[in-house]
Amino acid sequence: MAYNLLKGKKGIIFGALDENSIAWATALRCVEEGAEIVLTNAPIALRMGEINKLAEITNAPVIPADVTSLEDLNNLFTKSMEHFGGKIDFVLHSVGMSLNVRKGKPYTDLDYDFSHKTFDISAMSLHRVLQTAYKLDALNEWASVVALTYIAAQRVFPDYSEMADAKALLESVARSFGYHYGISKKVRINTISQSPTRTTAGSGVKGFDGFINYAEKMSPLGNASAKQCADYTVSLFSDLTRMVTMQNLFHDGGFSSTGVTMDVMLQMEK
Repeated sequence: MAYNLLKGKKGIIFGALDENSIAWATALRCVEEGAEIVLTNAPIALRMGEINKLAEITNAPVIPADVTSLEDLNNLFTKSMEHFGGKIDFVLHSVGMSLNVRKGKPYTDLDYDFSHKTFDISAMSLHRVLQTAYKLDALNEWASVVALTYIAAQRVFPDYSEMADAKALLESVARSFGYHYGISKKVRINTISQSPTRTTAGSGVKGFDGFINYAEKMSPLGNASAKQCADYTVSLFSDLTRMVTMQNLFHDGGFSSTGVTMDVMLQMEK
């Protein structure tokens, strides 16, 4: 059901790879709610994914951008404003990659060159996106920026490796830049800490099936799906949440506030 929550708004969606992506689901919901969007991803991801299919469905242009390149991001925001004929109202940052996880390196034996790339792509990219928008004055007053994170920023999940450190940095960037952007332009910046979700990226984590099943048993409402995350993101892009900023918002069916559930206790007693 659509409510026209984003009627007349214009936004950029980072990270839609395929139909399993939270960014893909969010792009669809934004358009359903009346928004116009621009889609973007790294050139290699554009070749690997199915973004052109999404672009056709949403009638959105695709502008490639490597989030580690200021030149690419400057081009993205400039061309997006030209396309929209004005400034931007919302941005979704759905970007993350751990080279150590991909290469099977344990947390106690990290390749630091890999880690540097992980932090640059998964966390500092948010700062780079915000700084570029800030310098170009690309965002309207009361615009909303949302980045996706995970509770491993606060709690230990052994096989999440240095991505946990990257998510902690990502959340810090959202708070710090949220202060400065709020003071200057009333721009809101928040992170959503989502349930483990069966995305292409998430499925690359060792033991992911056990991981997601455990979270399901530990969450009073169960795990939140990608589509439900898209709904929540739309609410943060809308004018209904104008006074919400610099927050890390848990969207996890209650997992983050639960010590133990009966399901888990019964499982342990078997």
